[in-house]
Amino acid sequence: MTIKIGIEWLEGNDDIKSLARATSNSAGFDLPAAIKKSVQILPSSFKLIPLGFKLAIPHGFEGQVRPRSGLAINFGISVLNSPGTIDSDYRGELKAILINLGNNMVTIKRGDRIAQLIIAQLPDINFVEKKILSDTPRSSGGFGSTGI
Repeated sequence: MTIKIGIEWLEGNDDIKSLARATSNSAGFDLPAAIKKSVQILPSSFKLIPLGFKLAIPHGFEGQVRPRSGLAINFGISVLNSPGTIDSDYRGELKAILINLGNNMVTIKRGDRIAQLIIAQLPDINFVEKKILSDTPRSSGGFGSTGI
């Protein structure tokens, strides 16, 4: 299946104008930091990083902004609201909320690949109101009920 997604790069981002998969089998498209000057993220702090473009995701799909594993393992950088959801009716600039879970300050530079974008298809869902839901072995057990 191929879907077409409109992309509009914001003015002044010609130098980073590229969404690409690192390999032909990569699920995600690397997202560049569209910041004017370097940003430092202190340990236990987070920053909102602009990505420099807008998308027109078709109805029935969503975008997910996810962390990059290399930034996570090497620096403790993650996406705070992971995955960040981009609804099909959103038309503003995409941004990523990066959090530094590591022990050292991390510097993000213009054009750095800071997150990845996954496009996922959404099923049509209809909730059916019922008075009694079926029982399961787990039932209402949660928050550690299946063990640590």
